[in-house]
Amino acid sequence: MPNADAPAATGEEAGTGEAPGAGPGVRCMLMRGGTSKGAYFLAEDLPADPAQRDDLLLRIMGTPDPRQIDGIGGAQSVTSKVAVVAPAAGGGRDIDYLFLQLGVAEPTVSDQQTCGNLLAGVGQFAVERGLVPAGGERTSVRIRLVNTGSTAVSTFATPGGSVDYSGTAAVSGVPGTAAPVSLDFVGTEGAVCGALLPTGRLRDEIDGIAVTCVDNGMPVVVVRAADLGVSGYEPPDELAADTALTERVQSLRVRAGQLMGLGDVRDSSVPKTTLVAAPREGGAICTRTFIPVRPHPSIGVLGGVSTVTALMLDGAVGADLFAPPAPGAPVEIEHPSGRLAVDVEVDTGCTPPRVGRSAVIRTARKLFDGTVFPRR
Repeated sequence: MPNADAPAATGEEAGTGEAPGAGPGVRCMLMRGGTSKGAYFLAEDLPADPAQRDDLLLRIMGTPDPRQIDGIGGAQSVTSKVAVVAPAAGGGRDIDYLFLQLGVAEPTVSDQQTCGNLLAGVGQFAVERGLVPAGGERTSVRIRLVNTGSTAVSTFATPGGSVDYSGTAAVSGVPGTAAPVSLDFVGTEGAVCGALLPTGRLRDEIDGIAVTCVDNGMPVVVVRAADLGVSGYEPPDELAADTALTERVQSLRVRAGQLMGLGDVRDSSVPKTTLVAAPREGGAICTRTFIPVRPHPSIGVLGGVSTVTALMLDGAVGADLFAPPAPGAPVEIEHPSGRLAVDVEVDTGCTPPRVGRSAVIRTARKLFDGTVFPRR
């Protein structure tokens, strides 16, 4: 643990070249958020220049290297993530949260999407760093998602004025239990592409395959698994080994990216591609998601929200496979690690459809708080 009386590295110090390769290192908190893991930083502890910041973060994570052996990355996309947090620049929000997705084998840093999983730890991080005062038994933090401009309200346990990560809430894909974190999203509709249905259509045909392109906080291409020659129940490793499948997924998402107004997405992490199949474990839908062509071990929070939003629209690809829950109950998405419960309200009585609200329950846990020393 760092000396609490020692001065923290400021953004200017981190940008001089001293902190990145020598000296005191950089203040960092490693947290598990949902089914992801990432490094959380105050913006003031990183270089202000984006190019210098990205170079520093790549060296902290150990990218490029498929093992990330010389950094704190976990050798997969869901563990090569960064949250950058700062006081909000107004607009009725408490803090700003910038998400950065770092490559593993390739030296890439993308801000083209946000991450609902790391979001599960952002409010607690802000309280721990003194950006937001703790409330009573629970604290709610209004967070601006810098990548998309939308807002999320994170509510979590703070008994006695301190963050409590312990609890009985379980998240599929995460061992054990932890304190529940309630995430309510506002303004996610069309957050990245500008419209809920970015192509202006409910269905499109790409490479002879019917797809629905949707953006309710995360650009997603929804396709029936059977239309790509798989069942949709395969484990991620089996899907990853199917090179013909991953090539088709890449072709679909590249074409879809153009139709969705995202430009050339060959080297981008969005849009995601989600394969859907009929549920078989009592949920509403079974999913297999690619980010961008590597199968996800579960499903992303906002990727799940966007997928469910599409399936709630009559005539969308996969809507015939969707088994709606009882009124008032959350939608249970089946994925390789278990289930994700989401709450989505969509007004289908207007054209185009409008999203009322989206919400999800996640958990988070602080893994370490201290100083990270980047590769020189």
